[in-house]
This record gives sequence, C-alpha cells and structure tokens, in this order.
Amino acid sequence: MITTTTMERNGRRVYLNEVATRDGFQAEGAFVPTQEKIALINALSRVGFAKIEVTAFVSPRAIPALSDAEIVLREIERDSRVRYTALVPNVRGAEGAIEARADELNLVMSASESHNLSNLRMTREQSFDALREVARLAREAGVALNVSLSCAFGCPMEGDVSEQTVLHWSQRFVEELQVRGVTLCDTTGMAYPPQVEALTRAFAARWPSTELALHFHNTRGMGLANVLAGIDGGATQFDASLGGIGGCPYAPGASGNVCNEDIVHALEWIGHDTGIDLDAVLAATKRLPALLGHDTPSQLAKAGRRLDLHARPSDFDAIAERARARQA
Repeated sequence: MITTTTMERNGRRVYLNEVATRDGFQAEGAFVPTQEKIALINALSRVGFAKIEVTAFVSPRAIPALSDAEIVLREIERDSRVRYTALVPNVRGAEGAIEARADELNLVMSASESHNLSNLRMTREQSFDALREVARLAREAGVALNVSLSCAFGCPMEGDVSEQTVLHWSQRFVEELQVRGVTLCDTTGMAYPPQVEALTRAFAARWPSTELALHFHNTRGMGLANVLAGIDGGATQFDASLGGIGGCPYAPGASGNVCNEDIVHALEWIGHDTGIDLDAVLAATKRLPALLGHDTPSQLAKAGRRLDLHARPSDFDAIAERARARQA
C-alpha cells in the first residue's frame, strides 16, 4: 500500500495526456466507427487525463482511419478539466479543427530533415513557414498552440539528432510562433534515459514557462525507464496511449506508444500522483480488442494490478493438510 508518508517524501504530480484516438487509431488498418470513437473519448474524459488528443485533421486519403475528425471533435461530451486537442498539419486542417471547437492545435514537424521529408514531403524550413500561417490563424481565433517535434531523440534514417538541433527548433517555435507547449517525441523508440534526462533539463532551463511534454514509444522496451528519466529531469507531463497502441505510419519499425495504464500503475507504486482512475482506464482498455480486431500490448490488462490476487486451487485445503501431515 502507498502511504501518505511515501507520497509526501517521493511523490510528484504527473499529468498524463491520452493519445490513443489519434496516434493509436491512425496506425490501425480497421476503421473504428465514429460513434464508438465518441463513446470511448467520453469515457476517457472522466478518468483524470489532463489532455486528450482527439483526432487529426489530415487528408482522409492519407489516413482514412481519421476521416471523421470533424464529427468526432464536435460531438464528444466535454469536461472542463480536460484540454481537447487535435493534430493539424496545415491551414486547412487548422480551419477544420477551429471550426470543430478544438481547445488546442497540435502542430507537427520533425527535428530530423530526413524524417520530415519522408513524413511531410517538405524540408524543415518549408514546414516551419507553412506552420507560421497556422499559428497566425490560431492566434486570431484565440486557440492555443502546441508543437510536437518528431524524432527529437533519434531518427531511423540519420541516427542521433543533436540536442542543439532539438533546442534550435524548439526556440523557433517558442519565440517566433509563440506556442504554449512543446512535445518532444521519441517517434521510433530510440530514446535512452541519460539522453532523456539531459534534454529535459536543458529545455526546462531555457524555457521554464513553456509547457513541456514527453512522448515515448516502447519500441525497444525502454518506455517506462524513459518516463522516469524525464521525471528526474523535471518533466511533469507525458503522452501515453490506452492499451499501448499506436505508432508512426511513416517510421519503419515504430511500435506503440508507452501504455497509459502500465505507466499509471508504475508511477502510483513509486509514489507519484497521476490523478487517474486506473480501474476506469482499464475498463476503457478492455474495449479495444473488439474495436481493433486484435489484442493490445497492455501488460496490466493481461496481468492485472500488482495486488490483484488469484483464487487458490480448488484442492488447496487438501494439499495444505497433506503437507502439514508430512511435516508432523
């Protein structure tokens, strides 16, 4: 049991952002029905997430799984404690998201030139210039801006991406486009703990008033370790995905995001306060296999909480009696 004393000694408030209905569903072959998406988001709105990335306003030809973005964002039931955000790649997407009442627009660009060209078909400078127009539109509409910098911890085509490069682009978004938040994304699971802690500290030292979120994939099994390193570096906000689903469709070998319920369970036992109703999250996770047509990577959905106990064997009393008889 986690005691109040433990929480006071070790605990930190950690905010989790749910990205399954965007980052998760975009990687799926099956189309999740619109009303099922809405019902799932409504359930997730009540469990304690700080932010839900509802959908993306992208070409339905490129990502048909999110072709119902406007309907979903319009029809969800909103909780005033939750920020509802939508990924937008361009002005047209931003217009749609603003019209559908997004609380925040999430811009996307890669810190890696190779990944940006492969993913967005533009150089980083071209992407930045295009997003300048999106930022202007958002300011006029009074809608907050966040930017997700893909491949901030490494690129599958270039290898390491330097801290200097990540901070350079972060600076341009913070100072030139006046974003409220920056999400540093481990798009293909290349991050490792010392790197995460160092980059987190460097960012926080430069822009202490800018919201920083970290977004990890569990491609190489280091997702939880990287979350803990981010906390050590001062981060308090993390993206994670229901069931651990997701992955960049343009990043070879990228598996799912860190799993929300697994992260919540681990952080609670370490002594951090996530404000999440874990039972409600697990109930939502158990909807996913029927919606997606396959199992999810979630460990907690399979094994249960640490102290979820199992019934003794039906012949336990007889076994115990025989054992005691032999001992006597």
